[in-house]
Amino acid sequence: MPNHFGKLFSITTWGESHGAAVGVVIDGCPPRLPITAAEIQLELDRRRPGQSDIVTPRAEADKVEILAGVFEGQTTGAPISLLVRNTDARPGAYDEMREKFRPSHADFTYFSKYGIRDHRGGGRSSARETIGRVAAGAIAKKILASKGVETRAWLTQVHDLVVPAGVIETFPTLAEVEVTPVRCPHLPTAEKMIERIKAVRAAGDSVGGVIECRVRGVPLGLGEPVFDRLEADLAKAMLSLPATKGFEIGSGFAGALLRGSEHNDAFVPRAGGVGTTTNRSGGVQGGISNGEEIVFRVAFKPTATIMQPQQTVDIHGAATELTGRGRHDACVVPRAVPIVEAMTALVLVDHWLRNAAQNQVFKF
Repeated sequence: MPNHFGKLFSITTWGESHGAAVGVVIDGCPPRLPITAAEIQLELDRRRPGQSDIVTPRAEADKVEILAGVFEGQTTGAPISLLVRNTDARPGAYDEMREKFRPSHADFTYFSKYGIRDHRGGGRSSARETIGRVAAGAIAKKILASKGVETRAWLTQVHDLVVPAGVIETFPTLAEVEVTPVRCPHLPTAEKMIERIKAVRAAGDSVGGVIECRVRGVPLGLGEPVFDRLEADLAKAMLSLPATKGFEIGSGFAGALLRGSEHNDAFVPRAGGVGTTTNRSGGVQGGISNGEEIVFRVAFKPTATIMQPQQTVDIHGAATELTGRGRHDACVVPRAVPIVEAMTALVLVDHWLRNAAQNQVFKF
């Protein structure tokens, strides 16, 4: 199975939801970057379960351990190995899934492809795999921060509750995003989102939502003009996340309703260079960053595992019923915010190194 992401700054994640541990190996990290376990832990705490009453109650501290690649508080240039132990696994809660496939989950397709699966919480296909992404993303974000790049993601929608257009025009602070457990900086909408998630959870059901991500301080020139377009790699990164079903950048699908005269971002002189009067391109033109804010959105479907009886089949193909059991988020989107930020940072650092290798090392 491909468990590797990135070319020059690359990660390989490993581990299962109810195995002994999960983790990541990071290769290509520049040496002498100051980094501590505490800095990585800050990001993992934003992702971990049990952090509020609207997420899964699985009680995991998600404490990170640095096994290799960091010496005396700095990266050495060697592969960095990070580990998080699973301490609250309850595999017995998934005994029913040993022979029954959960509707819209990875159970059926995984088993059909490999002929074997870890039914405990989804095994490798569980969103617990994203711990490695967030841990690696913490290091990538530290690299970007040293270059003046800041990444921020937040919820704009839960189910049919949408943040009103135009109310979040400025770049929100981390504190503004984190002020509520739903991670929506528009408090009136956030309160409605929280109540909706609680109501859906009480009914044993689930809902999805949308995350918007913005990145400011991105330099001109990241990305490639054909297969490795910056927006293409961002799309791959986002759609590789569990429960994602849609990606759009800049004007997205709404841009299809505009004429070229309405959609084009006019160029204007700006101190030190060139800027645009609008940003319908979302910070990327021709697959290459244009120096404006990168703006994109990711759609997440409702959590597949719900606490209601559902019709399904077993591993023998016989019709059966699946009762609702386990510990799951009624809405995965609030905990996905730091994961979206992490994957964004991983893409940008990788492209930054690739751009440097091609355009700064070999100058003729």
